[in-house]
Amino acid sequence: MVKVFFSYSHRDESMRNELEVHLQMLRRQRIVQTWHDRRIEAGKDIHSKIDEQLESADIILLLVSPYFLASDYCYDVEMKRAMERHSDGAACVIPIILEPCDWKPAPFGNLLAVPTDGKPVSKFTNMHDAFLEVVTAIREAATRMLGEGAEYATGLSDTSTAVELLVESEHRSSNLRVRKSFNDQERDEFLDGAFNYIANFFENSLQELEKRNVDVTTRFKRSSESKWSAFVYRRGDTASECCVQIDEAIGRSITYSSNASMYSGYNESLSVVDDGFTLFLRPLGTAMLARDFGDALPYEGAAEYFWAILIRPLQS
Repeated sequence: MVKVFFSYSHRDESMRNELEVHLQMLRRQRIVQTWHDRRIEAGKDIHSKIDEQLESADIILLLVSPYFLASDYCYDVEMKRAMERHSDGAACVIPIILEPCDWKPAPFGNLLAVPTDGKPVSKFTNMHDAFLEVVTAIREAATRMLGEGAEYATGLSDTSTAVELLVESEHRSSNLRVRKSFNDQERDEFLDGAFNYIANFFENSLQELEKRNVDVTTRFKRSSESKWSAFVYRRGDTASECCVQIDEAIGRSITYSSNASMYSGYNESLSVVDDGFTLFLRPLGTAMLARDFGDALPYEGAAEYFWAILIRPLQS
């Protein structure tokens, strides 16, 4: 199996978790085995264990974000050694661009980054589309390394090989969640991330709506870091509009108003709540469509909910 090492900032742990989910098929096929620092057991020396895994890795994934670039350990230790091994031909470094950041002047800036053209994962309307591109690139690199050996990795026709791979793989329970409490900073960062995700979702969706409908034009207007508006015109007349903003007055939430020209209230809002394990967004429930979406929404679900409110006048 090809050994895959994650180099990442803990601020990006949620995205690393999502990537691991997408890599599960490669693990099932015994093509790759993955490692990151959360696998270090209590009492072990952290730095020596990281060094050991970094030195033995075949593929090194750089999960690039502003936090990765700002981390002295990620940049000066892990990335530096990864690039040395890449230059020596001992490993393959794959930069994965998670968030918009100034990564091109970095030592890995000349490497082919994923997703395609270095488009950040966070800029995709559907994050799973981005991670599919990432996993496809990892599969190609791993298969290339295995060469003809990739056939036995997927087929496991040889009993001794199968037993060896099963022993090497890290079997464990998937029931590892423990309850936690989230602090104000985590909630604020989650809300800000949701706001930016919804804005990007709307901008992409408006462009696609215009492409698919000859009599429809759209406009997306960002007024500030915490406020933007969307407009849909049919044959030049306003068919639907909205204003979305972060409202500090009602306990810091994301509000949706069907009147973009003047903010004098809102039709719906999303607030950050948790179930003891995960943060998610809860609608106030004032819109007619609320019951169709539930009361525990991830970023994508929240974006789809607001979009459904905007597009409803054009579909009824």
